[in-house]
Amino acid sequence: MHDTSLWVFGYGSLIWNPGFPVAERHIATLPGHSRSFCMRSIHHRGTSDRPGLVLALDPTQGSACHGIGFRVRAGAEEETVDYLRERELVSAAYLEAEVAIRLEDGREVDAMTFVIDPHHEQYVHGLPLEDQARIIAAAHGGKGPNAEYLYNTTAHLAELGIADAELEWLAARVREIEAEGAS
Repeated sequence: MHDTSLWVFGYGSLIWNPGFPVAERHIATLPGHSRSFCMRSIHHRGTSDRPGLVLALDPTQGSACHGIGFRVRAGAEEETVDYLRERELVSAAYLEAEVAIRLEDGREVDAMTFVIDPHHEQYVHGLPLEDQARIIAAAHGGKGPNAEYLYNTTAHLAELGIADAELEWLAARVREIEAEGAS
């Protein structure tokens, strides 16, 4: 019997703010992708004049992204898909994708997620971490400070036992930059 449940893979703000009814959640791994601040944010965490950076899945050979696999509550699939499209496709820099993820209990399921469009003008690949930290420390958008997004994601990954050295370094560096600006 094939599982017809809707699964969603979260790797950034969905981890701490899914916004849809969840029936089940597990730590999950998506091979062949890395989580990185490779998308300029001109709506939620920045503006057109001063873009911030948000996380995206960047296809990266040999890597794997650890996040959360969410099984959507039965009966809420259609409203969840509509909600996620409205939330994630605001600027068309993400592409909706169906990916195979491995749950911590060993199951492999197909999940809806959003990956960066490498041809979109908001895509920034290979931006040095120091540049990322300076952008994140200064940006603010419709959903609040860019740094808040970084801190929330990093804290929730740590609570789940998911190590992400780049995000941990960025969080520490952004705090330093903010402290320098306050003194």
